[in-house]
Amino acid sequence: MDSVPALEAREVDFEQTVDVVVVGLGVAGASAVVAARQTGAKVLAVERSGGPGGTSANSGGLIYLGGGTALQDACGFDDSPENMATFLKAALGPGADDDRIEAYCDGSPDHFDWLVSIGVPFRAEFCDEPNRESVDDAGLLFSGGEDAYPFDEIALPAPRAHKPRYTDSAGGFLMERLGAAVSDSGARVESDARADALVVDDGEVVGVQVSGDEGTRAIRARGGVILATGGFIHNDAMVAEHCPRAHVPDPVWRIGTPNDDGRGIRMGVGAGAATTRLDVFECALPLGPPHRLARGILVDRHGERFINEDAYTGRIGRDALLDQDGFVYMITDDVIHERNLVGLRVGYAAATPEELAVDIGVPPDALARTVAEYNEAAARGEDPVFHKRAPFLQPIGVPPASGIGAVDLRVDHGAIYATFTLGGLVTDADGAALTDTGTPVPGLYAAGRTAASLAARYYVSGISLGDGSFFGRRAGGHAARRAR
Repeated sequence: MDSVPALEAREVDFEQTVDVVVVGLGVAGASAVVAARQTGAKVLAVERSGGPGGTSANSGGLIYLGGGTALQDACGFDDSPENMATFLKAALGPGADDDRIEAYCDGSPDHFDWLVSIGVPFRAEFCDEPNRESVDDAGLLFSGGEDAYPFDEIALPAPRAHKPRYTDSAGGFLMERLGAAVSDSGARVESDARADALVVDDGEVVGVQVSGDEGTRAIRARGGVILATGGFIHNDAMVAEHCPRAHVPDPVWRIGTPNDDGRGIRMGVGAGAATTRLDVFECALPLGPPHRLARGILVDRHGERFINEDAYTGRIGRDALLDQDGFVYMITDDVIHERNLVGLRVGYAAATPEELAVDIGVPPDALARTVAEYNEAAARGEDPVFHKRAPFLQPIGVPPASGIGAVDLRVDHGAIYATFTLGGLVTDADGAALTDTGTPVPGLYAAGRTAASLAARYYVSGISLGDGSFFGRRAGGHAARRAR
């Protein structure tokens, strides 16, 4: 990866001085701006596009929060920071940062209240269709497999996806509210401007060089610069270098905007910050809604199951792409199957598993054995190998079904494998960027997908908006206090 070298302060003439510069106005940057302004800091926000939004505006709007938020309480669900942390350490790992997870879980109820206080509304209603935002404006749902094996045996299942009060996808609405909060804060926002390089003085980040309608100029930041420019899913060279298996055939399903080009990460590295887990990415394989499609089974090229089908779709997608090389079929029948949100269709049908196996190119004896063993256990309401829950256990291809079928989920045959990057700059619990030795780079902060996600290997829906807003807020407050 080519870094963007920092400029030395002696090489530039600062045209303006503020307390905090925030680069990028997605959920992380907007939260940083508002938090810094709440301390009275003088803040300049620099945004490459026409205004607040970024990838956050194109998201479903789920914000992963818990530990006993007011919304969880209102919907009748018990949770605690300890319970939330137990789940996240198991679900996001291995290699998750325990200190940052614990800070996030401990501060989660207060962070929810803060979002409400700056104008983000939520309706106290639970939606029982997991993994994707509610189609109405219900505010709480499961989004990370908390109620599926093995996590339902590790921690008390609790829904933690908090969706702003908006029908269906709420990312745009969330950013409208945060954009209004930025505007109301009195921060100066410079749109259609790009941060070119950080400015350092004896290893300390003291400002940033910006190009825009006013030309190229250097801005001094007394408290620090916060990088919140997104990830790098649209930088082909970085993806090919660090996580080539995220480079799925259809670029439409790379989740991000063209500005997710890794520039913030490269600027941070140029100022001495370390990176971590650049090879980690999320890869959702949307099998639902409706979640009842999990009554089918997923098989690999050997005709064998590899996961419990009621698991979080991001976990299914990552395992399907990385462990199964994107060679996956869903085995179903005409009783179980229905069109899902993205229109999955049965592409193959046969009278027996053996005949179906020939059509889809897997070993006939293996598929027949897989289906027979699954059906026998499902008839008893059991799944001893993969522990799928009883509501999703239904024998496949037996009367009243007229036969057995398969949905083609192979990565090179048009199935959706929606990806985005999760690696980035190493940061602490205040959003401060760290060096290879674990010491802070003075004056430098990162949040959102510019920083390494809490998701160290696996993802849960809503953690990007959750940790982006949470650590962006903390970075804004910390940089503002540093300016004083």
